[in-house]
Amino acid sequence: MEPTQPPQPPPSPQGGWPAPGPYTSPGGPYAAGPYGQPGAPGPYGQPGRTTNGLAISSLISGIVCCLPPLGMVLGLIALPQIKKKDQAGKGLAVAGIVLSAVSSLLLVVGLVTGAIGSAVDGFKKGVDEASRTKSPFSLRTGQCFGDDGKLKDYAEEVEIVDCAKPHDGEVSGSFKLTGYDKWPGESEIEAVAEKRCETVNAAYALDTWAVPVDVWVYYYMPSSQSWRLGDRTVTCAFASEDGSFSGSVRSDATTLTADQEHFLKAVNPIEAAGSREPEDDPDEDFAANREWSAEMLAAIDEARKGLKKHYWPGASTAPVAELGKELDAAMKQWRKLAGAADADAYWEAYETAWDTLPEDLGAKARKGLGLTDTPPVQEGPSSSA
Repeated sequence: MEPTQPPQPPPSPQGGWPAPGPYTSPGGPYAAGPYGQPGAPGPYGQPGRTTNGLAISSLISGIVCCLPPLGMVLGLIALPQIKKKDQAGKGLAVAGIVLSAVSSLLLVVGLVTGAIGSAVDGFKKGVDEASRTKSPFSLRTGQCFGDDGKLKDYAEEVEIVDCAKPHDGEVSGSFKLTGYDKWPGESEIEAVAEKRCETVNAAYALDTWAVPVDVWVYYYMPSSQSWRLGDRTVTCAFASEDGSFSGSVRSDATTLTADQEHFLKAVNPIEAAGSREPEDDPDEDFAANREWSAEMLAAIDEARKGLKKHYWPGASTAPVAELGKELDAAMKQWRKLAGAADADAYWEAYETAWDTLPEDLGAKARKGLGLTDTPPVQEGPSSSA
């Protein structure tokens, strides 16, 4: 295309255009203001209707149902405001009123029938159960628990229960495994746990006669998986695999009197040493039996000394003194047993040594001190006529 010259503007009238007035656009024939003529819609139209806030609140309250009457009240207040101010939200207010009315009706029915009380009780029960469900390694000394695995499998959860109610176990204490740079294996941990938990349990339940005969040393130990996460805790407990038991077995300084504690700490080592008698008889392992008899002799000697140096009050005075005399006599025979030269001499002194040792280790003294005076007895199977 050929280049063309742009059209020239028309010449201005002589003297120029008139100066723009206060309401006249330059060169324009109209006196329109910046938003158009008075009363005419501007470039963005008229402002839209607002939604009543109480109507929105009424609907929300009706849906949430926390305070059923609140939504109804808000809706009833919102309706006249909407009409007066020409606002939107009438449908929201009506919906809020209806939902609140239904919620209020359900609330009344629930209160009358007791359904709400049952629901609240169920909620509380669920919260309580959740709070009592713990990892075995979060158990604390003195807590009793139920184990759905019945102590046979690795437990991830146990339930804390009142010790007065039936339970599977009672925590006696815990300790940390040390001295291992890597996972030592279950056998190694079991050996350590067995030995140390026996000591922990013995200190927790000094009154051994109060422990049911089918309740034994038990422990929760780290698995190889929890070990990798830093778990090094062994939790010791008294537990029964055959069934649950009721009541706490705790009898230590927190539950015993000073006299009871002194008595039990004096005589318990005799009972503990007696339980460690070698399985092999003197003909098969004379050295082990002789070593064990020396351990028994030391326990008897310490017991009689401990009983004599303590003042025993009230009903315990006479029976404790009698027990001390019996231990004096037993010590002489156990000294012969521990000094036996060979298996034959050992057998000759064996029965006499046991016969002179009080079988009940002071049942009358226990009774005088307010301790359990009857050893636990294994219950046989029940029978019916």
